[in-house]
Amino acid sequence: MVKLCIFDMDGTLVNTLDTIAYFGNTTLQHFGIEAIPTECYKTLVGNGSRVLIERMLDFRETECDNIDEIHKWYMDAYDKDFMYLTRAYDGVADLLKELKEAGIKTAILSNKDDMTAKKVAEVLFEEGLVDLCLGAREGKALKPDPESVFEIVEGFGVARAECLYIGDTATDIETAKNAGLYSVGVLWGFRDEPELRGAGADLIVSNPAEIAEFAKNKN
Repeated sequence: MVKLCIFDMDGTLVNTLDTIAYFGNTTLQHFGIEAIPTECYKTLVGNGSRVLIERMLDFRETECDNIDEIHKWYMDAYDKDFMYLTRAYDGVADLLKELKEAGIKTAILSNKDDMTAKKVAEVLFEEGLVDLCLGAREGKALKPDPESVFEIVEGFGVARAECLYIGDTATDIETAKNAGLYSVGVLWGFRDEPELRGAGADLIVSNPAEIAEFAKNKN
């Protein structure tokens, strides 16, 4: 029986591709570097904002000795208008409501900055739909390290066998496996089915409603 669903945020619950691309390209252009096509950001994201900046610079074959400055500029710009072009994926709010009605707890674990992740969740989802939201925090390892997954599971007092971890990238599937959780890959996010299958996803879904149905019926 599933008692807790842990969700990735970007590419799973929330479509932030245009947002990340906008602030990424605004940052690059501020530092005199050519912008990157929005679709390319699908493979640049997923491992935190610092790695994103490094991948953006690698994409443009640009070496910089001021990555900290570039990263801070990106973070400051993003935080000032964190909801720009951001929206929940269709069917996600209904999914969260259905899980809550079934008595299943919900949590978000993101590699996005913790305060930003919390603010996005607060704006997009009705109060009570998400029981806990954690993002990147100082002193805590990012996914796919399972440290924060263990923190969430222990905090809710459930067994790992009673949890699902849901995400859209290989990093998410690796996170689930590292934590010993059942992994669900979603196809509406930033990566494709071959990546999710290659990472060893236990289940792959193409519609949010499939997650609620599976969670309610899994033994």
